Amino acid sequence: MDGLRFAPANEASWDDLQAILTGAAGRCQCQRQRLGDHDWWYMPEAERAAILRAETHCDDPRATETIGIVAYQDDEPVAWCAVDRRGVYGRVRGSPVPWQGRDEDPDDESIWAIACVVVRKGHRGQGLTYPLIAAAAEHARARGASAVEGYPMLTGGGKVIWDELSVGPVGPFLAAGFSEVTHPTKRRLVMRLDF
Repeated sequence: MDGLRFAPANEASWDDLQAILTGAAGRCQCQRQRLGDHDWWYMPEAERAAILRAETHCDDPRATETIGIVAYQDDEPVAWCAVDRRGVYGRVRGSPVPWQGRDEDPDDESIWAIACVVVRKGHRGQGLTYPLIAAAAEHARARGASAVEGYPMLTGGGKVIWDELSVGPVGPFLAAGFSEVTHPTKRRLVMRLDF
């Protein structure tokens, strides 16, 4: 895709990230996966946003850590992907779904996870999720991950709302080289790319 580039979130502006996170994604502020349902549910949106801002270090290109990437199309912010060490995602750690049939340490810091994918309204349906997942995997690899996981959903070719599909569809993970680890529910897969 011509003019498409990816930046670690600390190299993006907070305003750019907020331009992507609208609607349900704006209410979530990419905190539900990190905090887990109970803590997230009772937290005001402003607090969620403050936490995300601190975690991303937006507007601070010298920051040594960040928790995701921002996609730009010709300098317009168009997509966000949360990618970080798997153990920081309280919802992943607390759910039996990703661990069904697996026996490994959820706190292994060398394993990263793609926990949230958001394409900005007006830019959906253009295939941006494919290069976004590949860039998120590269972001994890470049920061020392030995593997990166995703927890995408099978859509059956149907239209799915973002609330359900914030984890991404299966196709972009397959295209980026991920393989199925388990199929714990009818629509959910655990996928992984080892480096």
